[in-house]
Amino acid sequence: MRTFLFILGGLLALAGVTWILQGLNILPGSFMTGQLQWAAYGTVALLVGVRVLVAAYKLRKR
Repeated sequence: MRTFLFILGGLLALAGVTWILQGLNILPGSFMTGQLQWAAYGTVALLVGVRVLVAAYKLRKR
């Protein structure tokens, strides 16, 4: 379960960073480029991903 959460959190965080960069027109080459709504979606995905990673880390400490 912990491994799954680490993978899920990492992928969500990575997707969030990618969406933020594309939404802010820093990472071109997609229909998302220059669309600020994708930067907002990316921020949410990044925050959820980090939260999942923190939860997975806390499970590991038990």
